[in-house]
Amino acid sequence: MSEYSQQFKASATRLTADLDHRQWISKALRGYETKRDEFKGRFQSWEEARQAAAAVKYEVINHLDRYLAEFVAKLEARGAVVHWASDAREAREHILRIARENQARFIIKSKSMTSEEIHLNDALQKAGFEVFESDLGEYIVQLRDEPPYHIVFPAMHLKRGEISQVFQQKLGAEPVTDPEALTMIARRIMRQKFCQADMGISGVNFGVAETGMISITENEGNARLTTSLPRIHVALMGIEKLVRSMDDLALFLPMLATAGAGQNLTGYNTLYGGPRLKGESDGPTQFHLVLLDNGRTRILADAEQRDLLHCIRCGACLNVCPIFRNIGGHSYGTTYQGPIGSVITPHLRGLQDWKHLSFSSSLCGACSQACPVRIDLAHHLLHNRRNAIREKPPALEKLAFRFFSLMMRHPGLYRFGMFMGKLLQPLHPIVKGSALDPAKAWTKTRETPKFAQTSFRDWWKNRPQNRPT
Repeated sequence: MSEYSQQFKASATRLTADLDHRQWISKALRGYETKRDEFKGRFQSWEEARQAAAAVKYEVINHLDRYLAEFVAKLEARGAVVHWASDAREAREHILRIARENQARFIIKSKSMTSEEIHLNDALQKAGFEVFESDLGEYIVQLRDEPPYHIVFPAMHLKRGEISQVFQQKLGAEPVTDPEALTMIARRIMRQKFCQADMGISGVNFGVAETGMISITENEGNARLTTSLPRIHVALMGIEKLVRSMDDLALFLPMLATAGAGQNLTGYNTLYGGPRLKGESDGPTQFHLVLLDNGRTRILADAEQRDLLHCIRCGACLNVCPIFRNIGGHSYGTTYQGPIGSVITPHLRGLQDWKHLSFSSSLCGACSQACPVRIDLAHHLLHNRRNAIREKPPALEKLAFRFFSLMMRHPGLYRFGMFMGKLLQPLHPIVKGSALDPAKAWTKTRETPKFAQTSFRDWWKNRPQNRPT
């Protein structure tokens, strides 16, 4: 068992026992489902929209070389500088070099899960730069020194009182719990930081190959300030986040809003195509785009797994996942949580170290039904399980199945096994708990399942019509 698996198990065990936490997350996600279903109904056909979106991503991902070349050529023609990064280290080095060459001191960021993937904040801070998250949820978890809890809702696990306590401890703010008052505390600080920043870093929701532009979608307007007020804008984009045209973007923007946050359309949707041009009064004087691979081309090379790159990071699969609702986002111990994280993390960070995520699933299929681009996530979880076993078969499991095979081929052994199972059942840790903590027994709040007094085999043999005459 890897250290990541041990940490996952410990965190999941602790949080499943925290009923207040589970109820809070369930309550938050129930509200999301109501709004999501309302806005799904405003599509002429949500299922046809899903099919169209899946077809667009299939076309782009299967011809990614051509669309990337088109996208980069048109972006560079407007004065943007494009940097290719094969892995997280190279991406960090590009961004650090840009900051150093321009003598940046203060850096402001808008929400970017890709920057979380490469641990960008840590690298910038260790290099001596002050880094400030401008998204309210990201800012709150940054103050708490935590990673985002959810792909879309970084601080959804926190209540108003907890946020107020953070602001009091870290910012010296007054104790308030009104949401608007809490927002105004953060806003006062953020406005100052926007004006001080030398460099703004953003993620990218979509890159449009037809026009050579990036699309950023948000609800707070902080990304617009992050990308327009500092003199340098650096965008970090996974190479898979392309669509073909503006027509495709017109489909994906409302789908992202509906699936991701239960909205008709996200509050701010902005296109960026390069630095400030001659005669323009605002905008950055430099625009850099870092295109990140970091394992994506390995997925692209595997025809069975390739459609994982269709993901638009809406978080819909997290919102419907019973595992996520019970163990929470931080238990996963990785950038991407929930079903998409359980599927993609083993590909990005190592199958054997992270295979436990793919095994930690009920396989209910809710994630596959929720995905707006029709990724069959439940099937991919099975792929990962199969590949992990093929690559490194567990010795004890192999022995157990060999014994099971032997037992099933010999009726005498089978009957002996049933007898021993009935005899030893009360000693099983699930029934009596561990020696260190008997309260952990599964049966603490449930009745112990009992073996039948008569086996089906004996019952069938003793039926009157089956007795020998």
